[in-house]
Amino acid sequence: MKVYHGSYTAIETIDFSFCQIKRDFGKGFYVTKYYEQADVWAQRKGKDKKTKPVITEFDFSEFFFRDKDFKVLRFDDYCDEWLDFVVLNRKNTGEQSAHNYDIVEGPVADDKITTEVDRYIEGLISKEQFLNDLTHNPSHQICFCTMQSLQALSQPKGKIDIAIYDIGDKVVQSLMIDYDINELEAADRYYTSNTYTQLADESTEFYKKTWQEIYELLKQELK
Repeated sequence: MKVYHGSYTAIETIDFSFCQIKRDFGKGFYVTKYYEQADVWAQRKGKDKKTKPVITEFDFSEFFFRDKDFKVLRFDDYCDEWLDFVVLNRKNTGEQSAHNYDIVEGPVADDKITTEVDRYIEGLISKEQFLNDLTHNPSHQICFCTMQSLQALSQPKGKIDIAIYDIGDKVVQSLMIDYDINELEAADRYYTSNTYTQLADESTEFYKKTWQEIYELLKQELK
């Protein structure tokens, strides 16, 4: 899935220290599958910082929604549970997260909805009234709440990067079968290996080798 982050600068390294608390899904790095929505975010942040808006594109592996090693929460639409969760995070004043999820997906509390959320928190309207009065345009956000969750994101690849990625995909699948391990363990063995370090170094031209050759080198290293 292509996802986008709108800001006042291009994102090369995700730094959680820049992430704010009291957001819809808590402190974390936010993206959306809607380019137009990211553009709105970028325009606002660019205006605040007096810079040009910048949208950074990422590839998101939806495999991580199903990975049992990650705690994931997903909301298909606005609902009681979504409102309770947003209020939980909006009311959190501590540095620690109000929840322990790695990835959270769901709709956005835009300006109008944010006002209604604040009115609900202040006891000015009931939950039923909030949900009954709710009208909205399609919106979407994914919050990556932990450092571990960031491995689900990658930036678009060039031709050499694609070759390296394709090799890695086949090698990881082979490791899973031959060593009877799960995908995360196989990926960890591969991406922490000296073989991968050499493959990622374009000057070695390892990316020109077949994936079978790379896999043989890795197996020799793992002995």
